Amino acid sequence: MKAVIFNQYGSANVLEYREIDTPKIKPDELLVKISATSINPVDWKIRQGHLQLISGYNFPKQIGADLSGVVVEVGERVTGFQPGDEVYTSLNPVSGGACAQYAAVKAISTALKPSTMTYEEAAAVPLAGLTALQSLFDLGQIRPGQKVLINGASGGVGTYAVQIAKAMETEVTGVCSTANLERVKQLGADIVIDYTQVDFTQQGTQYDIILDAVGKQIFSNCEKVLKPDGIYISTLPTPENILASAQTWLFPGKSAKLVLAQPNRRDLDALRDWIEAGKIQSVIDRVFPLSDIIEAHNYSETGRAVGKIVCVVESD
Repeated sequence: MKAVIFNQYGSANVLEYREIDTPKIKPDELLVKISATSINPVDWKIRQGHLQLISGYNFPKQIGADLSGVVVEVGERVTGFQPGDEVYTSLNPVSGGACAQYAAVKAISTALKPSTMTYEEAAAVPLAGLTALQSLFDLGQIRPGQKVLINGASGGVGTYAVQIAKAMETEVTGVCSTANLERVKQLGADIVIDYTQVDFTQQGTQYDIILDAVGKQIFSNCEKVLKPDGIYISTLPTPENILASAQTWLFPGKSAKLVLAQPNRRDLDALRDWIEAGKIQSVIDRVFPLSDIIEAHNYSETGRAVGKIVCVVESD
């Protein structure tokens, strides 16, 4: 099969799309023929070497977390799936493997693809959608009637977070750039803030939940615009946020939390239910063939994408 690999850390130019062995599945896994994958910032941060203490120094490495496709082989201990099932999931970004024609995936963390979505739309969902869902539900304990602010509302995680928060009947404030204000409104935000004109941390409104989906703020900046028991959640484990999370865990009141999405069938099923009910859609900025992975990574690194960047996996 063909897959994207790299033999050293560096720029997007280290990526190669070439033949490697098709993975062999374990008894609890599925072999999926991948139709589409998507780019997440963590993919190129790993490729650049920012996480090499975790990703290590053994090469070649594969890349990619999100995938949608068709089951072609089922492990002997797997129930609930059969060849031909259309599925979607997210792999561990550190080990990668989704930027390929086939992947071995854990059945326990895989779900049937939303029937109302194309493979491209479904491939955009897993990591970003799970991050948004688990931030708001597991960490934020979101409830109807709350005030929720999403910083980075036009990005991959942000676009799903706005829709999930709105589906939960909260008052949603989306923070984004001038060019994306209308798009964030269309996703359901009640209030939009142009960060190039207004600093939300200096405004008078207080929020029950602040989800910093782009890691551009720290807890100490947001603390004054949190309600007395408000929760700040970040996708970026900076030293400041790690310290704040540890400190606020010990005391009642305002708290800081960090999200690290964990793929599981329950949450993927929940996302699928919302999608099929018309409450969540994928926002896709651009679609590339997987063979143009270098161009896709370079575009992702600009930080200008609205929603997700998707790659279509070509068949031989």
